[in-house]
Amino acid sequence: MAIKTNSNHILLVSREPLSLKSVWDASEANSWQVDPVRSGLEALERVETGQPASVILLDLSADDHDGLPTLRWLRRVGPHIPVVVLSQSDNDPQAMDAMRLGAEDYVVKPCQRGDLERVLRRHVAPPVAEHSLDAGAGAIESIGDNFYFVAASPATQRLRARASLLAQVAVPVLITGESGSGRETAARLIHKLSIRSEFPFAKIDCSLLPAEVLERELWGEGRERDGEGVRQLPGKFDLCRKGSILLDEVDSLPDHLQSKLLNLFQSKQVFRNGNEASANGDVRVMASTSVDAQVLAAAGRLREDLWHWLSTFVLHVPSLRERRDEIPLLLEHFMSRLAKRYGLPARRLSPELCDACRRYSWPGNLREMENFVKRYLVMGDESVAQSELQGGPVVQAASAPRQRVEVDRLVVHNGGNGDKQGLKSLLRTVKGEAERTAISRALDETHWNRKAAARQLNISYRALLYKIQQHQMTPPKTQSSEFVDDQVPKRNGHGQ
Repeated sequence: MAIKTNSNHILLVSREPLSLKSVWDASEANSWQVDPVRSGLEALERVETGQPASVILLDLSADDHDGLPTLRWLRRVGPHIPVVVLSQSDNDPQAMDAMRLGAEDYVVKPCQRGDLERVLRRHVAPPVAEHSLDAGAGAIESIGDNFYFVAASPATQRLRARASLLAQVAVPVLITGESGSGRETAARLIHKLSIRSEFPFAKIDCSLLPAEVLERELWGEGRERDGEGVRQLPGKFDLCRKGSILLDEVDSLPDHLQSKLLNLFQSKQVFRNGNEASANGDVRVMASTSVDAQVLAAAGRLREDLWHWLSTFVLHVPSLRERRDEIPLLLEHFMSRLAKRYGLPARRLSPELCDACRRYSWPGNLREMENFVKRYLVMGDESVAQSELQGGPVVQAASAPRQRVEVDRLVVHNGGNGDKQGLKSLLRTVKGEAERTAISRALDETHWNRKAAARQLNISYRALLYKIQQHQMTPPKTQSSEFVDDQVPKRNGHGQ
């Protein structure tokens, strides 16, 4: 059941809601509506029945043992409703546990009205204008090295708030999100907001390098003879001392390197390859993956003890489909940056082109959008740009939950028994089913004109022939064997 939300409605969960004067003062000053409930069970009932709420304010009283269990269930029944907790102190273990379980933010009691308003405004805000390109001065934030963080939607504003909290403590963080969604940008934001920002940041893609090269790149080499003696070759853990390092696609890390990474977490020492001598391992480690955290845990691609270290805090970067309000702003942002980079005048994006971009699902997320803007900047042909978007997938509200259900079903089917090949098999199956469906639809729409289908799918003719053979697809029996691929299909009674 879809959860309804309201842009100015706060669900307050507290045994003594009337004692929280700052909440009522802030709501009155900002015209927010507060709906108080005294128990977690009542809060769950309201969320499950679809009663509107834009944010849930959960009071973690010292003598209340239902707070964290309530939070767990709230994240299940209303995963899109942000939860802000009221804690006893900055060092309150309950507050830290709440953040680990998915709370978006916390405020220390007794709440100062100003602090509470600043936190709630991140979640209780007026809706973004449908085609507004003016997101305010603080919407685009430069974080160095030509990286920018855009927070113009509730989803990315919540991400910014959580990143700010995680920057204060040097704990491992697992960053999840689709390819191209901005996982590295989120890691760089955490680094910039932390006290380590003046020290180096490095990213290593664990899926690209062979195991031996990856080990040398990360941990360095203990000894090397270069004709002049023996020297130490530092790795990224040495070079980023006091800074931060991001292990991208960490689920591709070989087993023996997972053991070395676990040893780094436990001993805070870096042992170079080929040398028993160690160095201080004062470096903040963040990891990222394009695989959903629950699927990753079930597939067993990571050692269980390493998984517990990395998954202490999980930060999810939303896809462009989850923050469509930002698309016009991002288009303008990419156009401005790329125009300066290539010394070209920026091109105007018409309202029609912006609408097409908002409807498109952007499976490649920010990376795909940047390449799209780059092509439009150079070529300047809006009809070509429109055809690119029309030939691709469009946003369908029901598609994402359906895909998640299919993934969950396949995980259960595979047993979730920790088989290290389980995740690869799962992803191949999901990708294969989606690919076969898309090809089949294109072939049906073009009446098995394979060249026309290849153009519609935006792949080469040769690649389509290979895919048809790979998926063992054959034309319908009614389809003529003399059909010519470069012929335009005729729409008559024979389907030719």
